[in-house]
Amino acid sequence: MIDLHLHLDGSLTPKDLLTMSRMTKTSLPTEEEEALASLMTFSGRGTLKEYLNKFRLPLSVMQSAESVEYAVRSLGDRLGSLGYEGAEVRFAPLLHTEKGAKIEEIVEGAVKGIKESKTPIKLLLCCMRGASEEANRRTIEAAATCRKDGVVGVDLAGAEALYPTEEYREIFSLASRFGLNITIHAGEAAGEDSVKAALDFGAKRIGHGVAARSEALLDRLAAEKIAIECCPTSNLQTGAVVSLKEHPIRRFIEKGIPCVLCSDNMTVSDTDLPREWEKVRTAFGWSEAIREMLEKQAKESAFQA
Repeated sequence: MIDLHLHLDGSLTPKDLLTMSRMTKTSLPTEEEEALASLMTFSGRGTLKEYLNKFRLPLSVMQSAESVEYAVRSLGDRLGSLGYEGAEVRFAPLLHTEKGAKIEEIVEGAVKGIKESKTPIKLLLCCMRGASEEANRRTIEAAATCRKDGVVGVDLAGAEALYPTEEYREIFSLASRFGLNITIHAGEAAGEDSVKAALDFGAKRIGHGVAARSEALLDRLAAEKIAIECCPTSNLQTGAVVSLKEHPIRRFIEKGIPCVLCSDNMTVSDTDLPREWEKVRTAFGWSEAIREMLEKQAKESAFQA
């Protein structure tokens, strides 16, 4: 099994935070792992904005190339212990520069981390909604520079409802000129227009995409063979869907749209791929044949440098 939508900062353990806090000489609100776990995990349901608040704590100790290198390596090793064959791990280099590190240095640290990981990992670099055009441009350029070192594509993440996807046309035009693979968070906290804009930008995969409901858009996704990175648990937590049974993953499959089951954030959502499968299997009464199909589509949808 491979996870194609997995955020680095949302998937670390309390032990990771303690280690990185010492590396970066950053204090934490507590050094008790159980208490840290509670601060890192989103319980119940809320909004995407509330969900994203859970990233502040891990980000506070990931402000150097060395700490990012450690985080990538540690996550990779843990994935291997869970039986993962590999993953595409995504993160936004800009969010790790608060203490003076450069975007390029952070990416270099992450590249070192994947080379040290016991599990095959590739990297996706996230541009950020609300960030400056210069910062997002440097992220795209860093991805292009490191594409032979394990960076396989770029993404757009952040507060989708506040910063419409359409506003990032120029950034993804640059990504296309570099020949980079593109996946974009779209249709999670905004409507179909966000998904359409992502497709117009050249996205080959869509992160979440739950707002894609109209027959015309579903037909387009199917015709263009655009894979949807489905993250049922986090979609339920952020209110993108009201129940697992109403998650559109089944509708996507019925329409012939490639679907990839993903965990999004292993720690924030307290999940992983085996647990995501059990949830949708129970919700829809699916057989192992569906699981095999989802895993096959994940492998076929994985980006190549």
